[in-house]
Amino acid sequence: MGTETKTITACTMDCPDACSLLVSTDTGGAVKIRGNPDHPITKGFICRKMHQHTQRLQNKNRILYPMRRHRSSWQKISWDAALELCAQHIQSYREQPASILHIQSDGAKGVLKKGSQLLFAKLGATRLRGSLCDAAGYIATVHDFGSRANHQIDDLLNASRIVNWAKDLSRSSIHTAAMVRKARQRGTRVLRISPGGDDHDAYADEHIRIRPGCDRFLAAAAAKICLERELFAREILDHTRHWIKYRQVLLRHSLDELVAFCNVTMRDVETLVDFYTDKQPTASLIGAGLQRYDYGGENVRHINALALLTGNIGKSGGGSYFHLHSFANLNLDWTKDHPQKPRRAFFAPTVGREILNATDPSVKMIWVNGTNIVNQAPNTHQIIQAFNSVDFVVVVDAFMNDTAQHADLILPSTLMLEQEDIIGSFLHPYVHYVPSVLNPPGETRNDFDILTELGHRLDPPIQLPDTDTCFRKSLDTPLLSESLEELRKRNFIKANRPKVAYAGMTFDHSDGKYRFPTALHTEPPPPEGYSLRLLTLVRRNAIHSQMLSEVQNKQPVVWVAPDNPGLKHIDQSKAVCLASPLGRLPVNLEITPGIHAETVIYRRGDWKSCGGGANQLIKEGLTDIGNGAPYYSQYVRLENV
Repeated sequence: MGTETKTITACTMDCPDACSLLVSTDTGGAVKIRGNPDHPITKGFICRKMHQHTQRLQNKNRILYPMRRHRSSWQKISWDAALELCAQHIQSYREQPASILHIQSDGAKGVLKKGSQLLFAKLGATRLRGSLCDAAGYIATVHDFGSRANHQIDDLLNASRIVNWAKDLSRSSIHTAAMVRKARQRGTRVLRISPGGDDHDAYADEHIRIRPGCDRFLAAAAAKICLERELFAREILDHTRHWIKYRQVLLRHSLDELVAFCNVTMRDVETLVDFYTDKQPTASLIGAGLQRYDYGGENVRHINALALLTGNIGKSGGGSYFHLHSFANLNLDWTKDHPQKPRRAFFAPTVGREILNATDPSVKMIWVNGTNIVNQAPNTHQIIQAFNSVDFVVVVDAFMNDTAQHADLILPSTLMLEQEDIIGSFLHPYVHYVPSVLNPPGETRNDFDILTELGHRLDPPIQLPDTDTCFRKSLDTPLLSESLEELRKRNFIKANRPKVAYAGMTFDHSDGKYRFPTALHTEPPPPEGYSLRLLTLVRRNAIHSQMLSEVQNKQPVVWVAPDNPGLKHIDQSKAVCLASPLGRLPVNLEITPGIHAETVIYRRGDWKSCGGGANQLIKEGLTDIGNGAPYYSQYVRLENV
């Protein structure tokens, strides 16, 4: 073993925890990754995904050189040739810049990863808007409170009770899970509300099994009881708007109707009321899954309304926790072209359809970075058709995933630990410096360097700021008082955020008041012949489709309850497939008690090219607000192959 060197860096995966990492390397090539014991949130432990990252870095399937498609095969080319090819195509489309589509997401987080937004903004290229992740819940929170703010996560320890609305603590955000576990040890009672399948015995005392997508009806039923029994303080209403309309919404449905909508019992509703009307504060954890429905925004808004009505907002131990913005504590104004030119935008959840329907101009070139969009967006086959209709597709990635396979040119990127950056968190108020720890393999380059050189090759050239300028501009916010030099020295700094969000019931709308929701839509019936709701939930060992291809060469598994009505129509001794109006996918079937009977659970992240890819069964669409992807509104059935 050689001489060991220890470096503090941070995880840049698409995870709220943004862990501070202690990375040990030696001259013999060994790499060990641990949680930084001196970080207030990480506290020395990290998830198994991070422990597997060294295998990802060294994987034999990693792309190490620029690759150009030649008919049905790939040819290695030089960086000079690859970038010249990109520049030539951009120049040829530059008179109609909207014919260039830039697709980016958060497969790798960091300030410099946003550099591509600046280059394509300067070009005037078509961009994406909306989100495949949390848009409905994000905008719902802004509609309600006027901003997207949470109590600091350790305030959960001050809660008397916690209601967990479908956040899977056994598979995501292990530091939120640790906080909930610690709260329970101190006597906090936890109620979880979910369709099941989330292995939550270690994180909850009670469970309400709910019909998928119907959380708004359960929240409304509890609020209706609070209204009828006057279990709320009238002075709360002085801090709100739209109370009369919200009250009318609650009175429009009987309790029996609301209970039937969400397929729970009246006892379940009474349990929820007891949790929210406890004399001590109750905190609400809202998972991203319950906003991935046609009416996902309403789900979040009615949960927030219940928390507000019962006096659990604006006080320590209470609060409603939804995803924060991962760059909320950083200034990304530098990524915009000022003055910003009007730019065409496509919705991310319907991007395949938008490409195919685009005219004046049609899409001629696509640049993809930070996302496996073919795999991750709904209606995979439509997106493939769209990509195949475009003249030139560039994908910046490290593996031959489903998106890279439909590129004309692949530019190999560095990965976490191989590149310098700065990141924030959508869980806690800390900002981290991310030094490069390992030398990049082969000819891989970081995204920002690729874009910088590409910009130089254009005529006229597009000049991007140098990395330190990007870092300094990103730290230039009233929330941070430290310089770049101080951040590099200290490794992480804390943003100046209040411990309690909306203290004193003062909200971030211009009038300082909360907004109640004014609608409660019923669920549309399932399409004829497809009665089961498909939930493509998070898996334990991967984030989205950021995983190594060799672990995917198995037929995907789906989980259903023993009383699932779809089992009546199949022979379980024979091969089974999952079917929707868009297609069929062979699966392995596992029977698991505790899942809602009308539900099929699929753990997302596997690739279509390796036999998986649930999004080929899911129709594209938009959520009620936020232009998010309503993945979980898809209905399916089980069939024999």
